[in-house]
Amino acid sequence: MKKFWKFGFSAGLAAVLMAGCGGETAVEEEQDVETPAEPPTEVAEAEFPVTLVDALGEEVVIEEEPQSIVSMIPSNTEIVYELGLGDKVVGVSDFDNYPEETADVEKIGGMEFNVEKIISLQPDIVFAHESGLGAGTEGLEQLTDAGLTVFVVDNAQSFEEVYDTITIIGQAAGVTEEADALVEQMKVQVEDISEQAGSVEETKSVFVEVGSDPEIFTTGSGTFMDEMLQLINAENVAGDQEGWVSMDPEAIVAANPDVIVTTEGGYIENAEELIKSRSGFAEVTAVQEDAVYSVDSDAVTRSGPRLTAGLLELARAVYPEVFSE
Repeated sequence: MKKFWKFGFSAGLAAVLMAGCGGETAVEEEQDVETPAEPPTEVAEAEFPVTLVDALGEEVVIEEEPQSIVSMIPSNTEIVYELGLGDKVVGVSDFDNYPEETADVEKIGGMEFNVEKIISLQPDIVFAHESGLGAGTEGLEQLTDAGLTVFVVDNAQSFEEVYDTITIIGQAAGVTEEADALVEQMKVQVEDISEQAGSVEETKSVFVEVGSDPEIFTTGSGTFMDEMLQLINAENVAGDQEGWVSMDPEAIVAANPDVIVTTEGGYIENAEELIKSRSGFAEVTAVQEDAVYSVDSDAVTRSGPRLTAGLLELARAVYPEVFSE
């Protein structure tokens, strides 16, 4: 019998995060964001073994540079590929949809992962994730007991923490210079966007909808979307709440946001029109001004390299007069 272990998400939060995990591939618009710097032509050979502390507080010893990798969550996968390690990836989650090469990689499950499948792939390292702890911890222990090196990556909640994640994955995989270059490139992109947002003359209030069924979910403080709104000089109408929270339609109408942004457009047809047609929403400024927009869910929620593209896309939606195409 196949052995599966379930990630430890709460039901409500899982529904929101599933959108970011990529149930379906969202169409990614061309972004005027510089691509990460090319890896140096001559790279110093990585020194192993290395010892790193993971999200469990465990010291993980990586004896040799990994030649085969299993990634258990899309954000880890996107980092690994951006660091030029795609040819080493032998297993990814069912939710992985970027880059397109992941379609041809062996799938190891989603919120429930197949322990036996991962073991059969014999990866040199398994990049797990802190969000998968809880019910999935026993499964990770089985991987370790089978002799696999498992590194649990921290659940990044900010750009700075994403930079740390990229750095530590680079150290674990033996590509520290590539990781440093990617982090520096992302910092430059964020700084450029933030500086451009400094020219905004009138700050707009924004409601971000990340889930609509059965309840409307939004992002409060301590989330990427809240940080992104701060970076582009916009006000989050749910900024006085913390984390991923539900919000009554009446409260949204009362907040009267200047702009409404939805991350559901990639998998719900006419997501913007559904919002506009809600009872009472006709009096909301965002609806009256036709300022209801859809952004790529994966780009604004996955804790990986595409966050800078997501930041620019959000900026263009909120301040099209400042961030022109």
